[in-house]
Amino acid sequence: MGLFVSLILIAVGAILAWAVHPTSSGAVDVNTVGYILLVVGIVGLILDLLLWESWGPRLMRRRTAYADGPAERGYPARRRTVVEEDDVY
Repeated sequence: MGLFVSLILIAVGAILAWAVHPTSSGAVDVNTVGYILLVVGIVGLILDLLLWESWGPRLMRRRTAYADGPAERGYPARRRTVVEEDDVY
């Protein structure tokens, strides 16, 4: 779930929980649905911020290691292509 989806869920949940006042008692309580969407949006927002690459604990970040040592000026080393030719008799 992305940051934008979490914010939308929080907004819709807050509107349903605090701004809608149902006049009839139906089978589904609109306020309860609002609170559920609000909690799911907040949990999604927290998880998205924790796993975000620049803020989070960097648990999900990939690490790059070069066998030849660090590359010069921050650029990765170019790939070397070795072509072996077979002797034709």
